[in-house]
Amino acid sequence: MTEPETETNPAMFGVAPRTRRQMLTKCIWIVIWFLYLTGPIGDLAEGGLSPADDALGWAGLLSFIAVYFALLFRHMTHRPLPSGLVRAAVLFIVGLAVLLSWEIGPNWLVLFTFACVSVGVTQPFRVSRWAIPALTATLVLIGLRYSHVQVYLFAYALPCLLSGFAMVGVQHMIRTMRELRAAREEVARLAANEERLRLARDLHDLLGHSLSLITLKSELAGRMLPGSPDAAAQQVADIEKVSRQALVDVREAVTGYRRPRLAVELAGARAALRTAAITADIDPALEQEHGRLTADGEGALAWALREAVTNVVRHSGADRCELLLTEEWEADERRYLCLSVVDDGTGPPRGGGHDGNGLSGLRERLALADGRLETGTAHRGRGFALRAYVPLGAPPLTDAAAHATDHSPSGA
Repeated sequence: MTEPETETNPAMFGVAPRTRRQMLTKCIWIVIWFLYLTGPIGDLAEGGLSPADDALGWAGLLSFIAVYFALLFRHMTHRPLPSGLVRAAVLFIVGLAVLLSWEIGPNWLVLFTFACVSVGVTQPFRVSRWAIPALTATLVLIGLRYSHVQVYLFAYALPCLLSGFAMVGVQHMIRTMRELRAAREEVARLAANEERLRLARDLHDLLGHSLSLITLKSELAGRMLPGSPDAAAQQVADIEKVSRQALVDVREAVTGYRRPRLAVELAGARAALRTAAITADIDPALEQEHGRLTADGEGALAWALREAVTNVVRHSGADRCELLLTEEWEADERRYLCLSVVDDGTGPPRGGGHDGNGLSGLRERLALADGRLETGTAHRGRGFALRAYVPLGAPPLTDAAAHATDHSPSGA
C-alpha cells in the first residue's frame, strides 16, 4: 500500500487487532456511537417514569448495551460466535428495542438504529436486505403511537435505514479487503516461485554447457592418457579453464540475485513497521525507478533502508517513521540521491559517537558505492534521523545533444 494501513484504515476494519492500542481503537469505534443514547438516558435520569417503567428502562438499557457491545466486539476482533447464538443476540436486541420504545416513550426509538447496525454487521446480505427495511417500518409504526413525534418521525427512520445499509456496505468493503490481501499474498508466493524457477533455469543454462564440455574433455583425456600424455595434459588444462569460467559465471549470477533492490526492501519495511504498529509516511519517490542510479548505489540504499527500519522497530520506541528520497547537489558539483529515515522515538544515545555493528557496516557499504552516511537527532529535536547518500550517474544524452557532440571539433 502506498499509505500505511493504520492511516487508510484507522479502525482496522477486516483486521484482527494485534496490539492493545488496536484493541482500544476498536472499542472506541463501538462505544462512540452510544452518544445517541442520550434520549433514553435522559428519560431515566429525569425520574418522571413510573417505578415499573424505571426498572424496565434501566434493566433493558443495560442489557441492550451489553449484548450489543459484545456482539459487535466479537465480530470486529474476529472472535466469531456460533451463528445460532449470533441470531439469538440480534433477536434479543430487536425485541428490547420494540419493548422499550412501545412501553416507555418515543426517545427509545433510537434503539432501532443500533438494531439495524447489528443486523448489517452480523447478518448476510440476503437477510439484512429485508430485515433493515422491516425494522425501519416497525420503528415508524411504533412512532405513530406518539402524536407529538409524528411530524419529525423521519428523523428516527432515516438514520435507522441509512445506518443499517451503511454497515452492509462496510461489510462488503471488509470482504473485498480480505480478498485483496489474500490475492496479494498469492501474488507474492507466485513471484517467489517464479524467481526460484528463473534461478534454476539460469543456473542450468550456465552450468549445462560447461559441465557437458568438462565431461567430454575428461573422457577424451582418459583415452589419450596412455599414448599421448602431452595431448591429455592439454585437455586437462582446458578442463581447468572451463571449470574456472563456470565458477565465475555462477558467482556473478548469485551476486546479481543477492543484490538487494530498493522496491523489495521498501515492501519489507512497510510490513515491519505495520507489524510494530508504527505509522509510516512514505515518499512516493521511493516507488519510482531512478535510471541514473547505479546497481551498486541502489544496493547500498536498499541496505541502508533495511538497517534503518530495523533500528526503528527494535530500538526507537517510535510511533511514526518518515521515509524520504530526494536528489541533492553537493559542494563537489555532484548530484546525490539521499535516503532519509526519520522517527519520533527516543533519539540517539546520549554520549554517543560510537556506531553499532549495523551502522558501521552500513558506512562501509556506502563508502564502496562512493557514498556516505549521516546520523543524528531529527530536525524536530526528538527522534533519530539517518541519511544515506549515493552519487547519481550523468544524465543520458538526448538525440540532439548526441548529434551536436558528434559534430563538434573535439568529437571529430
